[in-house]
Amino acid sequence: MRIQFFIPMKLPSATHQMKKWGVRNGKPYSYEPQSVKDARQKFMAHLAKHVSDEPMQGPLSLTTQWIYPADSKHPDKTWKTTKPDTDNLVKLLKDVMTTLHFWQDDAQVASEIIQKFYSAGPTGLFVLIEQIERGR
Repeated sequence: MRIQFFIPMKLPSATHQMKKWGVRNGKPYSYEPQSVKDARQKFMAHLAKHVSDEPMQGPLSLTTQWIYPADSKHPDKTWKTTKPDTDNLVKLLKDVMTTLHFWQDDAQVASEIIQKFYSAGPTGLFVLIEQIERGR
């Protein structure tokens, strides 16, 4: 099984690692600032239409391409080497994909390719999810 799609969008700048911590009644708790909540909602809205009827099973491979607009400082087809970090980008996305039931648990993602670069063409997020063989 394979799910592949491109979402033309302005990529959110908020990431999962922007969660905040507070203390209530002497106990620590985490919460999402509004910018992270907004990014989560944006992903939910865009990804919901790409969910299959059944969650994907077994080990999975996830490829994401985060495509940002090229400009005079960042020419077309160059890598984005500034924040946000790739691991922080994909964490919120995987959380949303788990909530939407692309899979049962994001622990099923056994292989990841995360790319971020600039493009003069359409910008947004490319996603490819594939079932991979159980064994090598």
